[in-house]
Amino acid sequence: MIQQAFDQLGLSPRETLLYQTLLQLGPASIRDIADKSGINRGSAYESLKQLQAKGVVSYFPKGKRRFFSAENPEILLKLAEEKRTNLDKAIDSLKHSIIPNLHQLQPDYHHTNVRYYEGDEGIEWVLRDILNVVSEQDSDEKEYCVFSSKPIRPFLYRPFPNFTKQRIKLGIKVNVIAIGDGGEDAELSERKWIRTEGAVDASYIAIYPPKCAIISLASDNFPSAVVLESKDIAMAQQIIFNTLWGLL
Repeated sequence: MIQQAFDQLGLSPRETLLYQTLLQLGPASIRDIADKSGINRGSAYESLKQLQAKGVVSYFPKGKRRFFSAENPEILLKLAEEKRTNLDKAIDSLKHSIIPNLHQLQPDYHHTNVRYYEGDEGIEWVLRDILNVVSEQDSDEKEYCVFSSKPIRPFLYRPFPNFTKQRIKLGIKVNVIAIGDGGEDAELSERKWIRTEGAVDASYIAIYPPKCAIISLASDNFPSAVVLESKDIAMAQQIIFNTLWGLL
């Protein structure tokens, strides 16, 4: 845990050891520091120069030799605060300047990113992605829409049983066209049905622009999903859904 904190400050394990050694010794020569730390003189000297550059260690001449001294441990807090300030500035620059400028480098046409997921972990990722993307919508009413067939329902939320509660907590509405009977009634959801005769395949299509997710079951009820990230495809699917929704 201690080294993790030093890592965040940019101090390597060797530099951390040398700093702690200097705190124990007080002002000391490179020979004494090397002997106490167990690090050879050449490596110790190079690391001490790095520590000096970071403001953690200072030195002063004494005769023909250099004596090194550790700065007060409070210097570590100052380093952390400086890094936090610099990181905040970097985040602000990324948001308001760098990322918008990088977006301008992209071509005008809309390309499609396709990602494939499988197993319960993959389905959980897709469900969380739906919540994350929809929760960032600019509109006051955050919502998405779904085609859902009866056979997939027992397996869909198996890896994420609290999905509906999380959706409601985030104030996200869902419109569902259910293929086959059944389906749960829940807050912030509206459902319409397409009646079917005979068996239907297990499938689930979520439309949450700029993405669409298609989830299905393979043999032994093994789930897999394809996520398409394309504004054009998502909007086309949205039109199809809205048209059918109005007819039901």
